[in-house]
This record gives sequence, structure tokens and C-alpha cells, in this order.
Amino acid sequence: MPTRLQNPIPVSVVFPRKRPLQSRAVATVAAIIEAAAHILEKDGLDGYSTNAIAERAGVSIGSLYQYFPNKDAITRALIARESRSLLDAIATVPQSEDWRATINDMIRAAADHQLRRPGLARLIDAVESRVSGPASEVDTRSDLTVLLRPVIAQSGIEPGESLDEVVADVLTITRALSDAAGSRHETDRMALEHRIRRAVLGYLEFGVPE
Repeated sequence: MPTRLQNPIPVSVVFPRKRPLQSRAVATVAAIIEAAAHILEKDGLDGYSTNAIAERAGVSIGSLYQYFPNKDAITRALIARESRSLLDAIATVPQSEDWRATINDMIRAAADHQLRRPGLARLIDAVESRVSGPASEVDTRSDLTVLLRPVIAQSGIEPGESLDEVVADVLTITRALSDAAGSRHETDRMALEHRIRRAVLGYLEFGVPE
């Protein structure tokens, strides 16, 4: 995995100031978050500031501060957006009686998400632990566990194996390989998908009694 930034920011300073309710406010917040994503992709962390984000979004700095106290709160909202996107992609994978086919489709969705905007994914990986507090708006790991448990249960793992531990291992394997691909600036989705599939299926099939 790429090195994570240290010294997490207190949760109180990374939550949005208020939630948008009217459609215009929702659009403003969405524009701010997408502007942040664009700047991270184009300029990296060096060019990442609230002034740059406001300018890119086409809003005043005052409007930005109505919703976000600082750039870390914007980053947290961006991470939440990307997490929802991943969860939505995994959740729409059709369930098959063949657990391997379902796992393959889930892996494809994860690889697609990682490399859809690889520069953005790489930078989010680098800052995620710094701005994600314990009261995370989107608990990606827990939600993915819920989606994976019934599929992996179909694999017929050894009775002594803890299903939740196996699911956690699968998520760790997938995250580690995705992070590694990001740190190497990879863009080949099929190659990443192949590596994740080989590692995950190899791990699961090793635990299936013959």
C-alpha cells in the first residue's frame, strides 16, 4: 500500500458546515466537490486550496465556506462520493448461482472504479486516513462486507473458518492490489482485474475442502 499521511485531523473540522437542501445548493456543493477532484487530478496536492477549488467551481470563497470549513472537509466529501460510487457499482452486480462468476463481476467493478480516474484514486488513497474520522459518512468496508458475505458463504469455505475474517481478507487483498496499481500509475484495467482475481480466487479456493 502507498504510505498514508500521519496525524489524522479531528473529526469536528472535517464535517461540512451545513447540508444543502435546495436544488441550487445541492448543485453548488456538487460543483465544489467535482472542482476538488479536478484540481487533485490536474495539479495534485500542491495546487489544492480552497481558493483554487472555489475558482474552478465558479463560486465565491464565501459560498464555499458556507458548506465546508476547510479543504479537508471538501476532501472528505469527495472520498464519500467516490465510496458511494464504488458501493453502487458493487451493489448492482447480478447475483449468480455460480459464486465465482459473481466474485469476478465484483472484482471487475472494483478495478473499473480504481482506474476510471486513476490519478484521483491515487491521491485519495494518499490522504484518506488523514481526513477520514471514525464517524465516517460512508462506512465502505462495512457496506462491502454486507455485500460480500452471502457470495463468499456460497464458496463452501472450511467450517472452521470465520466468514467475517475471510471477507475481511478478501477486502484487504483487493485494496492492497488496487493501491499498488495506483502507486505505480497503472491504467490497464484488465491487468489489474486479472491480478485481483488470481489472488482472491486462489485464496478462496484454497479454503474450500476437496
